[in-house]
Amino acid sequence: MSQSQSIVFFVDRCLGSKRLIETLRNSGISVEIHDDHFQKDAEDVDWLPEVGKRGWVVLTKDARIGKRTSEKIAVASARVKMFALASQNLSGEQMSKAFLKAIIHIQEFVHEHPAPFIAKIYRDGRIEMWQDGQMLLEKLQQLSV
Repeated sequence: MSQSQSIVFFVDRCLGSKRLIETLRNSGISVEIHDDHFQKDAEDVDWLPEVGKRGWVVLTKDARIGKRTSEKIAVASARVKMFALASQNLSGEQMSKAFLKAIIHIQEFVHEHPAPFIAKIYRDGRIEMWQDGQMLLEKLQQLSV
């Protein structure tokens, strides 16, 4: 099984561009879409545990997930691997290009870094760890003390 076949990407509702989903699927990437599994108005803290349970890797452009305590806790406790676009104002075509430029790096990153984490993807295909498991799990432990 190749790395790309072993990873299922979950496309967050904020990335719901049909162009992005088609581009990823046409490139042989396994993709699940938010609205196929959850209510359109589902809160991140509600769908993150299920996505984590299924082992799907989240693609989003919602950088607020990494800033809100409740959502960071949901990422940590669900052991989610997440990639957030660093640029918020990209068209569907620009998002598709950024993800495709980064896809090999994303796949390698997923296999090299244990969950949970939130990494950022840049337009040029670069990936940087934003919040690693230690940072996220410390937040979780602080609340359970």
